[in-house]
Amino acid sequence: MKKILIISDTHMPKKGTVFPEPIRDILRNEIDYIFHAGDWTAQSVYEELKTYAPVYGVKGNVDKEDWSKTLPEKVLVDMEDIKIAMVHGHLGKGRSTPERAYRECEGDQADLIIFGHSHIPFHERKGNTILFNPGSPTDKRRQRRFSYGIAMIDQSSIILNHHYFS
Repeated sequence: MKKILIISDTHMPKKGTVFPEPIRDILRNEIDYIFHAGDWTAQSVYEELKTYAPVYGVKGNVDKEDWSKTLPEKVLVDMEDIKIAMVHGHLGKGRSTPERAYRECEGDQADLIIFGHSHIPFHERKGNTILFNPGSPTDKRRQRRFSYGIAMIDQSSIILNHHYFS
């Protein structure tokens, strides 16, 4: 079984210089992987996260520093018989962020599409694919609470949950 922390839109250090305590608690516990769906803003976010677990990440629309040029627009990962696609969600056609993310990954036959950009937690099935936006742990915008996601993957089964905090 793999336990994955899913975050996006950290916008650090502008929206905080350190991760909030709920995220730090998760990082200190047994996390196998970290998925970051873009808008890191600073390389220091990546550097800190990789001290806890292997990190998969994509470039977001505000990632403009030189280091972010090394980030892909899309990541595809096979894990425990689950195919995961991750994009930020700002590219392509579609009226909504979930629609853009879905269209960007439609040909990848992903079981799970992780995306960010809107800062709005989202968890919905479309056909055989689950669309999941963790929200943001540091920049809730118009949301009532900050949020992140946890995925538990075990031999072709996946359990996804949002976690909220103030």
